[in-house]
Amino acid sequence: MTKSHQSVAEQRKYLVRSVVDAKAISSVWLEEIELQQMISFGLPEIDDRYHIWRIPLKTKNGKTNIGEIVVDAFLAEVLVDKTTDPKLLETRLLKKDKPDLLKKQKQYTLSPLRNTIGIGDCSELLEDVPTESIDLVFTSPPYFNARPEYSEYEEYDHYLLAMRNIIRKAHRVLAEGRFFVMNTSPVLLRRASRNEASKRIAVPFDLHRIFIEEGFDFIDDIIWVKPEGAGWATGRGRRFAADRNPLQYKAVPVTEYVLVYRKKTNLLIDWHIRNHPNQEVVSQSKIADGYEKTNIWRINPMTRSKHPAAFPVELAEKVISYYSFQGDVVLDPFAGSGTVGAAAIKLNRRFVLFELNKQYGELICEEAQKWLGKDYKDVLKLNCEDINATSQTFLDI
Repeated sequence: MTKSHQSVAEQRKYLVRSVVDAKAISSVWLEEIELQQMISFGLPEIDDRYHIWRIPLKTKNGKTNIGEIVVDAFLAEVLVDKTTDPKLLETRLLKKDKPDLLKKQKQYTLSPLRNTIGIGDCSELLEDVPTESIDLVFTSPPYFNARPEYSEYEEYDHYLLAMRNIIRKAHRVLAEGRFFVMNTSPVLLRRASRNEASKRIAVPFDLHRIFIEEGFDFIDDIIWVKPEGAGWATGRGRRFAADRNPLQYKAVPVTEYVLVYRKKTNLLIDWHIRNHPNQEVVSQSKIADGYEKTNIWRINPMTRSKHPAAFPVELAEKVISYYSFQGDVVLDPFAGSGTVGAAAIKLNRRFVLFELNKQYGELICEEAQKWLGKDYKDVLKLNCEDINATSQTFLDI
């Protein structure tokens, strides 16, 4: 006699226990936003780590993914903040139906933004940035609890939700077909006692999923390699180095990921090159010899910075050179000490830098005076002590 086998959903007493249940709830939501006749479902999957169902959304012919619905498995409710925005679904549906028409109508528009430094929550500051006014996003978000003095997230789920919020808002302000590049790495959670094991969280892989769900195409995974000694500070590998026992082996981490994504579009990259209104700028932006030919970049880490998690200016210079034109606007929503701004000015680009920590925000202002000289007076400063109250606009006028 065989024993009955309970599914994970049944074991955890979810209200949503089957694919049929998940599709039924999703169908009701699609009816509410009046898109039920235009969208089909992919295969729903249960994510029991977060107690949710993920229901892929496809065009009616089932060929193209355009988003997903996320359903709380316990409450049987659609999680609107994690579900693809209805307006974004409509936009993607229109682009799939009329790609040729969109290509003919699209005009290349130069960003009107000026150099900007904002102190405060980047989620709030991004609300005021004009739509599609940013040409490149390059950032290194806070490491989840890797450094006690540099983290504000109690739970990993909270961290991922905060990152999704920023990625979603950056999608709105980023110009069509332009790039979002993120420097990130797995983090090691140190053990609380000798009776517990340390944990390593694969942050880049969770962030990758969020990028795809929020309307980006994956382009590249670049590996930033540091000198061998840089990894020993984590403590990982020391036990094995001393004892050499099997099962204890742990590789010393000396790499980080530079993940490259492109905002979804029907426009080829060549379109941006051919349609740029100033072809002289395109020519001046060409990459010189000595560029990185593979996805392995060997760069020494930043060692003399007042910020606890600064990345080297060389890394910022490479990313900005490879993924933008001269004169473009580069956004860093987690600006730290302002490395992206320094690199942008050196390479004849503009910057928009947001930093939550007031101390580091003021440091950026101090450093920007060195980068810009007399032109510093034209920088828009938000929530800074020396803000010019008569000129609070992002536009370069």
